[in-house]
Amino acid sequence: MSEPVPPPGLTHVYSGKVRDIYTDGDDLILVASDRISVYDVVLPTPIPDKGRILTALSLWWFERLADLAPNHVLSSTDVPAEFAGRAIRCRRLSMVPVECIARGYLAGSGLVEYADRGTVCGVPLPPGLVDGSRLPEPIFTPTTKEAVGAHDQPMTYAEVEGKVGADTASDLRDLTVDIYRRGARIAAEQGIVIADTKVEFGFAPDGTLTIGDELLTPDSSRFWPADSWEPGHPQFAYDKQFVRDWSTSTGWNKQPPAPEVPADVVAVTRQRYVEAYERLTGNTWS
Repeated sequence: MSEPVPPPGLTHVYSGKVRDIYTDGDDLILVASDRISVYDVVLPTPIPDKGRILTALSLWWFERLADLAPNHVLSSTDVPAEFAGRAIRCRRLSMVPVECIARGYLAGSGLVEYADRGTVCGVPLPPGLVDGSRLPEPIFTPTTKEAVGAHDQPMTYAEVEGKVGADTASDLRDLTVDIYRRGARIAAEQGIVIADTKVEFGFAPDGTLTIGDELLTPDSSRFWPADSWEPGHPQFAYDKQFVRDWSTSTGWNKQPPAPEVPADVVAVTRQRYVEAYERLTGNTWS
């Protein structure tokens, strides 16, 4: 599946693992592609509709969390027709060089560190937790923000303070956890557990800390069906965990180049993204 060709007048400035950024006058056009990444490596096979689902779900969440923090959205309709449905017109931000992650459950890389040291990003946790355990309270577990193809690395809170200053670090932690708590509460009403989520922030020209990129999507979060959640083993996931598991099963070393994704894995992954959108929003994906 080829990506849309940008119209004349836009200047391409950056491509991330999933999103492409263009300038249009003073604004940015943020375009969500159908690319998918695991272990910080972009896979060569796209997931149909993925960019549109991420965009629609992010906009749904931005609306519901607007009172917690401002976001970068200027318009979801004033975008080039070639990008309709998968693009957002955004204000420019000076992005914070930290990936802000909140965890309410133990899974993924957090489980690996916990098994080794009893901590996640230096945060001590109670003994006896297992894969999928609910944490006593949500915790802030930031990582570095590396270039495409490089692996983000865990950071302690002290390291975040050293990178952005004590005041900004405190704001990042508090906002990230508040966003997670609100999102988890809303999702729980729809039978979804949000195990963790990643949020990106930047500073607006007036110095206001502002949410950027995406919000509470299957790319940035772990979504589990609440009725089947059971600690002690990996959970069924409405996110890209299915692709992570498949890629691991191939023996791939998690370094570029990544293997092509089989059609059946693509189909299941697309369906799980669709289910996440439909269960959370109550809307039917068309």
